[in-house]
Amino acid sequence: MSQAIRYDRHGGPEVLTLDDVPLPEPGPGQVRVAVRAAGVNGIDWKLRYGFMDRGRLSAGPAGVGVEFAGTIDAIGAGAGAGTPAGSAAGQGGRSVGRAVFGKVLSGAAATHVVVGTEHLLDMPAWLSFEQAAALPVAVETAWRTLRELDVKEGHTLLVHAVAGGVGLVAAQLARTRGVRVVGTASPARHDFLRELGVRPVEYGDGGDGLAERVRAAAPEGVDAVLDASGRDVLAVSVELAGGPDRVVTIADGRAAEYGVRFSTGGAGGVPLAEVFAEVLPLLERGALRVPIDTTFPLRRTADAHRLSEKGHVLGKIVITVP
Repeated sequence: MSQAIRYDRHGGPEVLTLDDVPLPEPGPGQVRVAVRAAGVNGIDWKLRYGFMDRGRLSAGPAGVGVEFAGTIDAIGAGAGAGTPAGSAAGQGGRSVGRAVFGKVLSGAAATHVVVGTEHLLDMPAWLSFEQAAALPVAVETAWRTLRELDVKEGHTLLVHAVAGGVGLVAAQLARTRGVRVVGTASPARHDFLRELGVRPVEYGDGGDGLAERVRAAAPEGVDAVLDASGRDVLAVSVELAGGPDRVVTIADGRAAEYGVRFSTGGAGGVPLAEVFAEVLPLLERGALRVPIDTTFPLRRTADAHRLSEKGHVLGKIVITVP
Protein backbone atom coordinates (compact mmCIF):
# COMPACT_ATOMS: atom_id res chain seq x y z
CA MET A 1 0.00 0.00 0.00
CA SER A 2 1.05 3.59 -0.64
CA GLN A 3 -0.17 6.98 0.58
CA ALA A 4 -0.78 10.13 -1.42
CA ILE A 5 -2.05 13.65 -0.87
CA ARG A 6 -5.11 14.11 -3.09
CA TYR A 7 -8.22 16.23 -3.61
CA ASP A 8 -11.56 15.32 -5.18
CA ARG A 9 -12.95 18.85 -5.46
CA HIS A 10 -11.50 22.29 -6.05
CA GLY A 11 -11.00 24.64 -3.14
CA GLY A 12 -8.68 25.75 -0.37
CA PRO A 13 -6.09 23.65 1.45
CA GLU A 14 -8.86 21.97 3.44
CA VAL A 15 -9.80 19.85 0.39
CA LEU A 16 -6.49 17.96 0.63
CA THR A 17 -6.57 14.49 2.17
CA LEU A 18 -3.93 11.87 2.90
CA ASP A 19 -5.30 8.73 1.25
CA ASP A 20 -4.29 5.09 1.20
CA VAL A 21 -3.86 4.10 -2.44
CA PRO A 22 -2.64 0.99 -4.27
CA LEU A 23 1.12 0.82 -4.64
CA PRO A 24 1.80 2.11 -8.19
CA GLU A 25 3.60 -0.23 -10.56
CA PRO A 26 6.11 1.08 -13.11
CA GLY A 27 5.39 0.45 -16.77
CA PRO A 28 7.86 0.12 -19.65
CA GLY A 29 10.61 2.73 -19.39
CA GLN A 30 9.51 3.76 -15.90
CA VAL A 31 10.76 3.31 -12.36
CA ARG A 32 9.00 3.61 -9.03
CA VAL A 33 10.59 5.97 -6.54
CA ALA A 34 10.12 5.77 -2.78
CA VAL A 35 9.73 9.49 -2.15
CA ARG A 36 11.72 11.09 0.66
CA ALA A 37 10.88 14.73 -0.06
CA ALA A 38 8.69 16.77 -2.42
CA GLY A 39 8.87 20.44 -3.31
CA VAL A 40 5.94 22.85 -3.09
CA ASN A 41 5.26 25.28 -5.93
CA GLY A 42 2.62 27.83 -6.82
CA ILE A 43 1.32 25.56 -9.58
CA ASP A 44 0.27 23.05 -6.90
CA TRP A 45 -2.34 25.25 -5.25
CA LYS A 46 -3.36 26.94 -8.49
CA LEU A 47 -4.33 23.53 -9.85
CA ARG A 48 -6.06 22.69 -6.56
CA TYR A 49 -8.20 25.83 -6.83
CA GLY A 50 -9.11 24.87 -10.40
CA PHE A 51 -7.38 27.81 -12.07
CA MET A 52 -5.76 25.45 -14.59
CA ASP A 53 -7.89 22.34 -14.22
CA ARG A 54 -8.20 21.09 -17.82
CA GLY A 55 -10.44 18.24 -16.69
CA ARG A 56 -8.07 16.88 -14.07
CA LEU A 57 -10.88 15.79 -11.73
CA SER A 58 -13.05 14.16 -14.38
CA ALA A 59 -11.34 10.80 -13.80
CA GLY A 60 -11.32 10.94 -10.00
CA PRO A 61 -9.14 12.40 -7.24
CA ALA A 62 -6.03 14.29 -8.34
CA GLY A 63 -2.60 14.22 -6.74
CA VAL A 64 -0.46 17.23 -5.94
CA GLY A 65 3.22 18.02 -6.30
CA VAL A 66 5.46 17.96 -9.35
CA GLU A 67 9.03 17.60 -7.99
CA PHE A 68 10.55 15.03 -5.66
CA ALA A 69 13.64 13.21 -4.45
CA GLY A 70 13.93 9.64 -3.22
CA THR A 71 15.29 6.20 -4.02
CA ILE A 72 14.31 3.80 -6.79
CA ASP A 73 12.55 0.73 -5.41
CA ALA A 74 11.11 -0.92 -8.56
CA ILE A 75 12.03 -0.93 -12.25
CA GLY A 76 9.73 -1.38 -15.23
CA ALA A 77 10.54 -3.25 -18.43
CA GLY A 78 13.40 -1.62 -20.30
CA ALA A 79 14.03 1.02 -17.67
CA GLY A 80 17.17 -0.73 -16.41
CA ALA A 81 18.81 -0.76 -19.80
CA GLY A 82 21.80 1.36 -20.65
CA THR A 83 24.97 2.32 -18.86
CA PRO A 84 24.59 4.58 -15.81
CA ALA A 85 25.84 8.02 -16.72
CA GLY A 86 29.00 9.09 -14.99
CA SER A 87 28.43 12.83 -14.88
CA ALA A 88 26.95 14.65 -11.90
CA ALA A 89 23.85 15.41 -13.96
CA GLY A 90 23.62 11.92 -15.39
CA GLN A 91 20.34 10.26 -16.27
CA GLY A 92 21.62 6.88 -15.19
CA GLY A 93 19.45 6.33 -12.11
CA ARG A 94 18.10 2.93 -13.10
CA SER A 95 19.02 0.54 -10.31
CA VAL A 96 17.11 -0.26 -7.15
CA GLY A 97 18.37 1.80 -4.22
CA ARG A 98 19.80 4.60 -6.36
CA ALA A 99 19.06 8.10 -5.05
CA VAL A 100 17.37 10.28 -7.67
CA PHE A 101 15.41 13.48 -8.10
CA GLY A 102 13.12 14.73 -10.82
CA LYS A 103 9.71 15.87 -12.01
CA VAL A 104 6.27 14.39 -12.67
CA LEU A 105 3.06 15.92 -14.00
CA SER A 106 1.44 15.47 -10.58
CA GLY A 107 1.44 13.23 -7.51
CA ALA A 108 4.88 13.89 -6.03
CA ALA A 109 3.41 14.51 -2.55
CA ALA A 110 3.14 10.80 -1.84
CA THR A 111 5.11 7.90 -0.44
CA HIS A 112 5.70 6.51 -3.96
CA VAL A 113 5.68 7.92 -7.47
CA VAL A 114 6.12 6.34 -10.90
CA VAL A 115 8.18 8.31 -13.41
CA GLY A 116 9.87 7.85 -16.77
CA THR A 117 13.64 7.62 -16.52
CA GLU A 118 14.01 10.58 -18.88
CA HIS A 119 12.60 12.79 -16.12
CA LEU A 120 15.10 11.61 -13.49
CA LEU A 121 18.59 12.65 -12.52
CA ASP A 122 21.10 10.93 -10.27
CA MET A 123 21.26 12.69 -6.90
CA PRO A 124 24.80 13.64 -5.88
CA ALA A 125 25.87 12.47 -2.43
CA TRP A 126 26.48 16.07 -1.33
CA LEU A 127 22.79 16.91 -1.72
CA SER A 128 20.17 16.00 0.87
CA PHE A 129 16.79 14.68 -0.24
CA GLU A 130 15.17 17.92 0.94
CA GLN A 131 17.61 20.05 -1.03
CA ALA A 132 17.26 17.92 -4.16
CA ALA A 133 13.45 18.03 -4.03
CA ALA A 134 13.57 21.83 -3.96
CA LEU A 135 15.47 22.10 -7.23
CA PRO A 136 13.76 20.77 -10.40
CA VAL A 137 10.96 23.31 -10.92
CA ALA A 138 12.77 26.44 -9.73
CA VAL A 139 15.98 25.64 -11.56
CA GLU A 140 14.38 24.58 -14.87
CA THR A 141 12.03 27.57 -14.84
CA ALA A 142 14.79 30.06 -14.08
CA TRP A 143 17.15 28.55 -16.66
CA ARG A 144 14.43 28.50 -19.33
CA THR A 145 13.19 32.05 -18.77
CA LEU A 146 16.70 33.49 -18.80
CA ARG A 147 17.20 31.83 -22.18
CA GLU A 148 13.89 33.25 -23.43
CA LEU A 149 14.89 36.74 -22.29
CA ASP A 150 18.34 36.30 -23.85
CA VAL A 151 20.08 38.23 -21.08
CA LYS A 152 23.78 38.65 -21.62
CA GLU A 153 26.83 39.92 -19.81
CA GLY A 154 26.47 43.62 -19.10
CA HIS A 155 22.65 43.56 -19.16
CA THR A 156 20.46 44.56 -16.23
CA LEU A 157 17.68 42.13 -15.29
CA LEU A 158 14.71 43.03 -13.09
CA VAL A 159 13.20 40.06 -11.21
CA HIS A 160 9.86 40.43 -9.45
CA ALA A 161 9.60 38.19 -6.35
CA VAL A 162 13.33 37.66 -6.39
CA ALA A 163 13.36 36.00 -2.94
CA GLY A 164 11.18 33.08 -4.07
CA GLY A 165 12.52 29.84 -5.47
CA VAL A 166 12.49 30.79 -9.17
CA GLY A 167 13.55 34.36 -8.47
CA LEU A 168 16.56 33.37 -6.40
CA VAL A 169 17.80 30.85 -8.93
CA ALA A 170 17.28 33.25 -11.84
CA ALA A 171 19.10 36.04 -10.03
CA GLN A 172 22.07 33.89 -9.10
CA LEU A 173 22.33 32.26 -12.53
CA ALA A 174 22.23 35.69 -14.13
CA ARG A 175 24.95 36.95 -11.78
CA THR A 176 27.24 34.04 -12.76
CA ARG A 177 26.80 35.17 -16.38
CA GLY A 178 27.83 38.76 -15.70
CA VAL A 179 24.31 40.21 -15.54
CA ARG A 180 23.35 42.97 -13.10
CA VAL A 181 20.21 42.04 -11.13
CA VAL A 182 17.58 44.23 -9.48
CA GLY A 183 14.85 42.42 -7.58
CA THR A 184 11.61 43.23 -5.80
CA ALA A 185 11.18 41.69 -2.35
CA SER A 186 9.95 42.47 1.13
CA PRO A 187 12.42 44.54 3.22
CA ALA A 188 13.15 41.58 5.52
CA ARG A 189 14.89 39.85 2.60
CA HIS A 190 17.01 42.77 1.41
CA ASP A 191 20.17 42.03 3.41
CA PHE A 192 20.21 38.42 2.19
CA LEU A 193 19.73 39.56 -1.40
CA ARG A 194 22.60 42.02 -1.15
CA GLU A 195 24.83 39.12 -0.10
CA LEU A 196 23.99 37.50 -3.43
CA GLY A 197 24.86 40.65 -5.36
CA VAL A 198 21.22 41.60 -6.02
CA ARG A 199 20.05 45.22 -5.74
CA PRO A 200 16.81 44.89 -3.73
CA VAL A 201 13.74 47.07 -4.24
CA GLU A 202 10.62 47.02 -2.07
CA TYR A 203 7.56 45.26 -3.48
CA GLY A 204 4.70 47.17 -5.04
CA ASP A 205 2.48 47.48 -8.07
CA GLY A 206 2.75 49.90 -10.93
CA GLY A 207 0.90 52.68 -9.16
CA ASP A 208 2.89 53.10 -5.97
CA GLY A 209 6.23 54.41 -7.15
CA LEU A 210 7.71 51.04 -8.13
CA ALA A 211 9.08 52.38 -11.41
CA GLU A 212 10.86 55.20 -9.61
CA ARG A 213 12.37 52.81 -7.06
CA VAL A 214 13.64 50.51 -9.81
CA ARG A 215 15.12 53.41 -11.78
CA ALA A 216 16.90 54.60 -8.65
CA ALA A 217 18.37 51.12 -8.12
CA ALA A 218 19.25 50.71 -11.81
CA PRO A 219 20.16 54.13 -13.23
CA GLU A 220 21.68 52.36 -16.24
CA GLY A 221 18.20 51.15 -17.21
CA VAL A 222 16.54 47.73 -17.37
CA ASP A 223 17.15 45.40 -20.30
CA ALA A 224 14.79 42.56 -19.36
CA VAL A 225 12.18 41.65 -16.74
CA LEU A 226 11.20 38.29 -15.23
CA ASP A 227 7.90 38.43 -13.35
CA ALA A 228 7.66 35.60 -10.83
CA SER A 229 5.16 37.43 -8.63
CA GLY A 230 1.95 37.96 -10.59
CA ARG A 231 1.37 41.14 -8.54
CA ASP A 232 0.01 43.37 -11.33
CA VAL A 233 3.46 44.49 -12.45
CA LEU A 234 3.31 43.78 -16.19
CA ALA A 235 2.45 47.32 -17.30
CA VAL A 236 5.29 48.87 -15.32
CA SER A 237 7.62 46.08 -16.43
CA VAL A 238 6.93 46.80 -20.10
CA GLU A 239 7.55 50.48 -19.43
CA LEU A 240 10.86 49.81 -17.69
CA ALA A 241 12.12 47.28 -20.25
CA GLY A 242 11.10 49.38 -23.26
CA GLY A 243 8.70 46.85 -24.76
CA PRO A 244 6.72 43.66 -24.13
CA ASP A 245 9.21 41.46 -25.98
CA ARG A 246 11.69 42.05 -23.12
CA VAL A 247 9.31 40.80 -20.42
CA VAL A 248 8.46 37.22 -19.42
CA THR A 249 6.01 36.20 -16.70
CA ILE A 250 5.48 32.84 -15.05
CA ALA A 251 2.76 34.07 -12.69
CA ASP A 252 0.34 36.51 -14.37
CA GLY A 253 -2.39 34.98 -16.52
CA ARG A 254 -3.09 38.35 -18.13
CA ALA A 255 0.19 38.30 -20.05
CA ALA A 256 -1.53 38.43 -23.46
CA GLU A 257 -3.25 41.71 -22.55
CA TYR A 258 0.18 43.34 -22.39
CA GLY A 259 1.78 41.44 -25.27
CA VAL A 260 4.03 39.68 -22.77
CA ARG A 261 5.13 36.06 -23.04
CA PHE A 262 3.75 33.65 -20.44
CA SER A 263 6.39 30.98 -19.98
CA THR A 264 5.47 27.51 -18.78
CA GLY A 265 7.28 24.19 -18.64
CA GLY A 266 4.90 21.60 -20.07
CA ALA A 267 5.92 20.39 -23.50
CA GLY A 268 8.22 23.41 -23.80
CA GLY A 269 10.29 22.56 -20.75
CA VAL A 270 14.02 22.08 -21.05
CA PRO A 271 15.39 18.56 -20.34
CA LEU A 272 16.66 18.44 -16.77
CA ALA A 273 19.98 16.93 -17.83
CA GLU A 274 20.72 19.98 -20.00
CA VAL A 275 19.81 22.41 -17.22
CA PHE A 276 21.64 20.66 -14.39
CA ALA A 277 24.80 20.14 -16.39
CA GLU A 278 25.38 23.85 -15.73
CA VAL A 279 23.63 24.20 -12.38
CA LEU A 280 24.91 21.24 -10.32
CA PRO A 281 28.55 22.41 -10.42
CA LEU A 282 27.41 25.87 -9.29
CA LEU A 283 25.46 24.34 -6.41
CA GLU A 284 28.35 22.10 -5.38
CA ARG A 285 30.82 24.96 -5.07
CA GLY A 286 28.30 27.27 -3.38
CA ALA A 287 27.97 29.71 -6.28
CA LEU A 288 24.20 29.10 -6.28
CA ARG A 289 22.02 28.60 -3.21
CA VAL A 290 18.40 27.50 -2.93
CA PRO A 291 17.46 27.95 0.74
CA ILE A 292 14.64 25.91 2.23
CA ASP A 293 12.27 28.22 4.08
CA THR A 294 10.19 25.58 5.88
CA THR A 295 9.64 21.82 5.85
CA PHE A 296 6.38 20.03 6.63
CA PRO A 297 5.67 16.30 7.03
CA LEU A 298 3.46 14.71 4.38
CA ARG A 299 0.40 14.72 6.64
CA ARG A 300 0.68 18.54 6.89
CA THR A 301 0.76 19.25 3.16
CA ALA A 302 -2.27 21.53 3.58
CA ASP A 303 -0.21 23.76 5.90
CA ALA A 304 2.58 23.82 3.33
CA HIS A 305 0.07 25.04 0.73
CA ARG A 306 -1.22 27.72 3.10
CA LEU A 307 2.27 29.08 3.57
CA SER A 308 2.96 29.00 -0.17
CA GLU A 309 -0.23 30.93 -0.87
CA LYS A 310 0.74 33.66 1.60
CA GLY A 311 3.96 34.33 -0.29
CA HIS A 312 7.05 36.11 1.08
CA VAL A 313 8.84 32.76 1.36
CA LEU A 314 12.65 32.77 1.17
CA GLY A 315 13.50 30.01 -1.26
CA LYS A 316 11.40 26.85 -1.20
CA ILE A 317 8.92 24.94 0.94
CA VAL A 318 9.53 21.20 1.13
CA ILE A 319 7.38 18.26 2.24
CA THR A 320 9.23 15.40 3.92
CA VAL A 321 8.09 11.80 3.68
CA PRO A 322 8.94 9.37 6.49
